Order: sequence, then structure tokens, then C-alpha cells
Amino acid sequence: MRISSDHPLVKLFSSLVERNLPLDKEIADYVTGLLVDFVDANQLYRIRNARGKRLEQVGEMLLESNPLFGASSFEREREVRKHIGDYTLFMTGMFPEFVASLPRRGLRLDRFIDYVQAGKESYRIVAAFDQFEYRRVAPLFRRLAEEFEFCVHGLNLVKRDLELMRSSQYQAWKSSLLSS
Repeated sequence: MRISSDHPLVKLFSSLVERNLPLDKEIADYVTGLLVDFVDANQLYRIRNARGKRLEQVGEMLLESNPLFGASSFEREREVRKHIGDYTLFMTGMFPEFVASLPRRGLRLDRFIDYVQAGKESYRIVAAFDQFEYRRVAPLFRRLAEEFEFCVHGLNLVKRDLELMRSSQYQAWKSSLLSS
């Protein structure tokens, strides 16, 4: 599912990111694109292992990214590491309560993973792919690794704004229904 750049959702996310994440435009555009992509849960969980199993835990994704275990090539390592960076940024920014609950979630591999460290490390690895077709985007991933916590905080503020918007819209509907 591809959403056009003039779609209202893109405009909403873009304005919220620009307001709450005052970094350079390239990072803001990247984070906006991440939010738009992850509206579709299939994109959030798009990484699959060699058997086609959908990987839902960062620990599984880390194993899949390792050329000694799951990754069949350096391209695959880069693809999975980029997704780990995106996934951990999204989850720690938009759903910090889920990430905070991981240590109490039974036998999940992710209860032992520090999402912030995994995300920063993954973006650093993606940035290390700085030759040929990746030369132009490598600096972006280097900055994402360096500014990871700031991006998480910005996404926390985006989440807050979305919740306030939802709450204020609900209140408006409620008051209009009760007054009629």
C-alpha cells in the first residue's frame, strides 16, 4: 500500500514531526515516511526468515541480520538492520509502554534486548554501507544513530499530540451529540 505525498495522513504526520522533531529536514522527512509506512502493520512486520516466518521480535531480526546465521548477503544484512533501526525507533517513540513491559513478558527473546541500543547500532551498521548506491544515504543513517534518543523523544511528543487530537475530537463529537 503506497500513500501519495499529498495524502492528508502524510500532511498530518509531517506537520507533527516538524513541530516535535526540530532536526534537519532529511531526518524529519525520513521519520514522517516511517510513520506513514508503519500505518500498515504488514510493513511493521515485513521481515521474514528463510522459511517465510514473519519476524516480530528484535532478537529474531538481529539473528536474521547476522551473515553467520540468517543473512544470505550483505544486502540482506543492511535491509534487516535498517528495519531494526526503523522498528525500534517507531516502537520506543510511539509505544514506549510496550517496550517498557518487555522485561515482564515471559519467554520472549526481546526481554533481553535494549531497543535503543539495538536501534542505534543498526543505524550505525547501515551507515557503514557507504559505497556505491548507498553513498548518498549513509550520512542520514549516521545522523539517525547519533540523534536516536532525540528522535524517540520527538516521536513521544507526536504520540502525545495524536492522543490529544483524538481526545479533543472525541470531546467535540460527544458535546455535539449531547447538545442535540
